[in-house]
Amino acid sequence: MLPNIRLLFFLLMIPGILFAQQKELSQKKTYTATRIDRKPVIDGVLDDAVWDNIPLATNFVMYEPGDGNPSRNTHTTKVQIAYTDEAIYLAAYLYDEEPSNIRREFAQRDNLPTADYFFFDLNTYNDGENQTRFYVTAAGTLADAKMKRENEDFAFNVVWEARVSMDEQGWYVEMEIPYSALRFPNSKEQLWSMQLGRHISFLNETYVWNYINKSLGASTHYNGLLKGVRDIDAPVRLSFYPYVSGEVNYYKEETTTAFNAGMDFKYGIDDAFTLDATLIPDFGQTAYDEVELNLGPFEQTFGENRAFFTEGTELFTKGDLFYSRRIGDTPIGFNQAQDARLENEDIVENPETTNLLNALKISGRTENGLGIGFFNAITEKQKARYYNKLTGESRELVTEPLANYNIFVLDQQFDQKSSVSLINTNVTREGHFRDGNVTGFLFDVYNANSSFNFFGEAKMSRVNYPTSNKTGFASKLGFSRTKGKFRYGVSHDFANKTYDINDLGLNFINNYNNFLWETSYRIFEPRGVFNRYNISLFGDHQRRYDPDVAVTTSFGFSFFGMTRDRFAFGGSAGYSTPFKDFFEPRRDNSFIEYPENASAEVWISSDYRRRIALDSRLGYNKYLGTDHGKLNFSFSPRFRVSNKFMLIYSFEYRAENDRESFVTLLPKNVIFGTRDMRSIENSLQGSYNFNNREALSLSFRNFWSSADFARNDFSRLLNNGSLVAYNYEVNKENDPNANFNIWNLDLSYQWRFAPGSELILLYRNSIFKIDKLSELNYTESLDNLFSQPARHNLSLRIVYYLDYNTIKNTI
Repeated sequence: MLPNIRLLFFLLMIPGILFAQQKELSQKKTYTATRIDRKPVIDGVLDDAVWDNIPLATNFVMYEPGDGNPSRNTHTTKVQIAYTDEAIYLAAYLYDEEPSNIRREFAQRDNLPTADYFFFDLNTYNDGENQTRFYVTAAGTLADAKMKRENEDFAFNVVWEARVSMDEQGWYVEMEIPYSALRFPNSKEQLWSMQLGRHISFLNETYVWNYINKSLGASTHYNGLLKGVRDIDAPVRLSFYPYVSGEVNYYKEETTTAFNAGMDFKYGIDDAFTLDATLIPDFGQTAYDEVELNLGPFEQTFGENRAFFTEGTELFTKGDLFYSRRIGDTPIGFNQAQDARLENEDIVENPETTNLLNALKISGRTENGLGIGFFNAITEKQKARYYNKLTGESRELVTEPLANYNIFVLDQQFDQKSSVSLINTNVTREGHFRDGNVTGFLFDVYNANSSFNFFGEAKMSRVNYPTSNKTGFASKLGFSRTKGKFRYGVSHDFANKTYDINDLGLNFINNYNNFLWETSYRIFEPRGVFNRYNISLFGDHQRRYDPDVAVTTSFGFSFFGMTRDRFAFGGSAGYSTPFKDFFEPRRDNSFIEYPENASAEVWISSDYRRRIALDSRLGYNKYLGTDHGKLNFSFSPRFRVSNKFMLIYSFEYRAENDRESFVTLLPKNVIFGTRDMRSIENSLQGSYNFNNREALSLSFRNFWSSADFARNDFSRLLNNGSLVAYNYEVNKENDPNANFNIWNLDLSYQWRFAPGSELILLYRNSIFKIDKLSELNYTESLDNLFSQPARHNLSLRIVYYLDYNTIKNTI
């Protein structure tokens, strides 16, 4: 029955795709770049002779908060574009009759403060989908990002240069973007698309060169055309990033040292395709993970902090099949190693992470819009080591064999806004271990005038065990209206009970058959006190696929608004019918039924242009007819002490009362208990920017959480999802209570001493404690934490950027 419904749904979509009205989104502007024989000096002072006779891109129009209004006469913007065989160059004249109002807050690379800025969007394939954005602030901070419609990925980093200057008429930008930072078709004459923009912080206004119709499609569909770039004899795209690092650790009165050296490199296979590789990687200075007390049925997930796995990975994230933290993750046999300990044995060593030996990725896009990507990584074998105290014998157990991770992607883009993709991921482990293979087909299609978006996925997983195999399937199908103030969308998500992508991807749940819908109303021009607002209604109906069981139905609404004074606020409210949780019991085909619940949340965010600003959020969730409730409150003031010094403090409090929670599995019963939980998190982020290339940064976090189960209030789970009292005896070994406290402090000095090159000196201080003392309050737990030995780490890392062409010209 279900496949027939999908086929009917898809057939109904076809007329909208094939017969939608053919018309242009807007009248695209065109600019013709000028070839120059001599590059300008990149100093921000636009007095080079090369700029004298180059045409101007002018007549900017408002993007926010208005809709296409001409730019103010007091804030005219003009841009010139030129090119050589090595790079493309921009000169931007950002006039301001009151230059004292130009915001010039300092920040480091890829951090955009509340400052005036200029941006240049470049799409070298003119496909309406993938483009690169280059930012320069009035203080000279650089930022670059890969864009996918409205989303910006600042993990993308390339080597380019820009400088700014300022006088009584405004401020100016001079940019050099080498072709080594770009990928483009191998053709005699390039046809690129571009957007130019300017943000004026004092006025809270943004202007763009080519008009963007915010009520239709996505902003990346509205680039103008950049012509004239032809006969480029592009240089060899080969660059090296060698590094050296050293560290000193002090823990429990023991000092250890380590030294590492290695290299990343990039090679342009041709104008469009690039090879990135990391040899002997070093991730010693990556940011700490925000670890919490996790009593739920699912693993805690963390963001990716390793640059190699975030830069240039947009092709590999298609279909959400790539969770990069799987590479170098905890060995798959880590927990089994604990259970494999024999009598009289001690575990001498059981590694919690897997070492990455090397990794590479090849990606690019052909002239016809076909994106091709290949990713490979190899991790080292890991072993647990045991020592028998009675016999003196030692033995080893392999917990993670040598493993090979691969991704292959084909992504065909068409009509400057649509795409179909095919992706395969596979993990092969040496010997008789688990292997995984997943293949996904995806489409993301707009109709001709971008008023509707149709999307879908079909994904097949296969897991090979030493003695058996498991094949699974998942799909997604939906459409949304992407035009006008009133919008809506529906979708269907499906997965059978054997769908599993966790070798290289991440899925917590399977065996679902869910239906989702949403509708919203928004404004695109200021109205009354609002610059913009958005009101949304949404809902879903969740079911199990096998057996076909209703899980829950929920609906709610949300509101977002921003005033003309840049004060933002909003909130949401929702209601859910009784919820059958099939995962909290940790036993197949068992569920606990939680009662219906209602939730509400409100938040505010004040104007970041002011020296003191505030973000705050308050939410409450109540399970009706019970004492079970959840409260969360956060408070985060930010202090701009000066244009160079910023402090952000954050406090969060969470409390949950009388939750029926999993305790343990017995041979015939699943035991639950009534749990109260409290969490407090304090964090501080600070930065002092000596300039845009040197900064001192502080990052601190303390997280405490306590889980307290009521004594003599345990129960066992019945087949119908209800609970009945059970006499469960608690002792020192099986006590479910927990008190968790962690402290992390990072203090770093960063110096970008040359393009692409940097030095980082980092001091780290960390303490961790988990025990059963749930009766301790926050301050008592903190005292208990400080009784533990602290781990101190001091490390120095130097990376130097080497360009092949520079080396060749120097020799």
